[in-house]
Amino acid sequence: MEKIPTKVFAIAQQGAKFVADKIKATIKKNDAANKMTVLGLATGSTPILLYKELVEMHAKGLSFKNVVSFNLDEYYPMLSGAPQSYNRFMDENLFNHIDIKRENVFIPDGQVPLEEIEKYCENYEKKIDDFGGIDIQILGIGRTGHIGFNEPGSSPKSHTRLVTLDKKTRIDASGDFRNEGNVPRTAITMGVGTISKAKRIYLMAWGDNKSNIVAKAIEGEVSWQVPATFLQNHPKTFFVLDAAASSDLERIKTPWLTESCEWDWPITLKAVCWLCDILKKPVLKLTDEDYNKKGMGDLIAKSGSAYELNLEVFRHLRDTITGWPGGKPGTKDERRPERAEPFPKRSLIFSPHPDDEIASMGGTLIRLVDQGHDVHVAYQTSGNVGVVDDDVINQLNFVKEFAALFNISDTETERYLKKTKEVFMKRDGPQEDLDNVKHIKSLIRKVEAKASCRYCGVSPSNIHFLNLPFYETGKLQKKDLCEKDVEITVQLLREIQPHQVFLSGDQVDPNSTYKICLDVVLEAFKRLENEQWVSDCWIWMYRGTKYEWPISEIDMAVPLSPEEMIRKRQAIIKHKSQMKVPVFAGDVANVSWQQAELKNKKTAGWYDNLGLPEYEGVEVFKRCEF
Repeated sequence: MEKIPTKVFAIAQQGAKFVADKIKATIKKNDAANKMTVLGLATGSTPILLYKELVEMHAKGLSFKNVVSFNLDEYYPMLSGAPQSYNRFMDENLFNHIDIKRENVFIPDGQVPLEEIEKYCENYEKKIDDFGGIDIQILGIGRTGHIGFNEPGSSPKSHTRLVTLDKKTRIDASGDFRNEGNVPRTAITMGVGTISKAKRIYLMAWGDNKSNIVAKAIEGEVSWQVPATFLQNHPKTFFVLDAAASSDLERIKTPWLTESCEWDWPITLKAVCWLCDILKKPVLKLTDEDYNKKGMGDLIAKSGSAYELNLEVFRHLRDTITGWPGGKPGTKDERRPERAEPFPKRSLIFSPHPDDEIASMGGTLIRLVDQGHDVHVAYQTSGNVGVVDDDVINQLNFVKEFAALFNISDTETERYLKKTKEVFMKRDGPQEDLDNVKHIKSLIRKVEAKASCRYCGVSPSNIHFLNLPFYETGKLQKKDLCEKDVEITVQLLREIQPHQVFLSGDQVDPNSTYKICLDVVLEAFKRLENEQWVSDCWIWMYRGTKYEWPISEIDMAVPLSPEEMIRKRQAIIKHKSQMKVPVFAGDVANVSWQQAELKNKKTAGWYDNLGLPEYEGVEVFKRCEF
């Protein structure tokens, strides 16, 4: 069913290495033939891993002196040195670290006068042709299906030009610009026709937020509404995906429909849940005929009958549900997801930002506290990037008015407020925060996190602010995981020696804060694996408010009553700086407590539709083996 050759790798790093090897081989082949290599390069979070691989290859001897590069696009208008500029992005992520000649680097100029853009774009096309065309074109894919900035409606014959950005594209870029209003409405981009002239094309996609559009591009009909589908007509296009980005492809999502498959338990569970969903039937009502009509007759033949299989699946799903996320003391019920002993447990909850844990598993946190467990919360980063400038001014104004109310001399606060206002007013668009501003924003998040924990009953001594160094850049793009990040985490784990750990399992973007925070904890556990307490520590992964584990992958489901949903809501609302449409909201226009409730109710609906008890909301977890 795939109309474009596609390679799927377990993790994004492997996919990036595969593409880097193809580029390396092309450079070496052309060098040997005394030919230049012409690369078409992309920006955004997707190619960052590729560029890291290329930089490493250069450090080991690969030369880029005979390489010419043409970038796909640039925002317009955009200063080349601005933090969001693709010129600056390429310098920071690639060009400053390799030996490419600057005269061989071509990136669209976001400062060309408007009346000169048409001629400029014609010259850009001519330069590509003068170098003999692009040998390898690197692409990512947007959620609208755009390649470059060729939005839905772009012609397959389009060339380099000025385009208007789709609203979804601007929303997706809002994180880089701190909010959607700062995102330019136009950009200069190579056209679909320009891209299609490349000799080879590698489109990379990472994370399950890309899985839906990837499936449309690979399996769907060619359509102007999904520009990436035009690549189906290119003879040398290859999609390179990680497991998450491939999850909506038919061979991954429903392998029993595309080929004979090995009916192990994970595939069986996934297939039965899928059948329930498309037929809108609970598990125990599925019949032999239902399975046969959907090409699953061999599964029934293996299981004996629909009745036996249905009962096995129903019991499995039932046994994931527990009101005791820390284990129920005094029981020997081995069917429960979490063991009964020891009791009480030391429970450590890692939160990438100061509100992720309460939005994602706040009901479970509250239950753990109510049921007598020793609950610790570790905030891995300060979350300062998520605070808008206006909140800093509001807090400084409060301090100023507080001092005046109680006749406290505070000329220093007055001076500080004036200076900070001047800094914000001089900003030419969103920029990296200065240290003093970062500290204030961090303090705002810290105070809110303490208030939320206090509401939930977490002891003040059990609240840990790790402030992992990789995060502290003052801008959206973070540093790589470093040794200090792991050392801080190892020290905390040794100090607490938890019986259970909860952490964010989100891997939507391999460069995201969530992924780095996950990697830090897993690396820390690897270093501690020989310590005795680790063998008795279970790890549970939760997901954020946008995505959830597929029901076939859930190992523990914690039901929430209407009263518990309200308590969770109140705990989320303590994070007042986040109680506006989020800075990085994507296309979800709800505040965090609304997103959380919608997700919990949707998950509860899954269980209800499968014929299991109906709950107000459900929080779910996947067991992690490191």
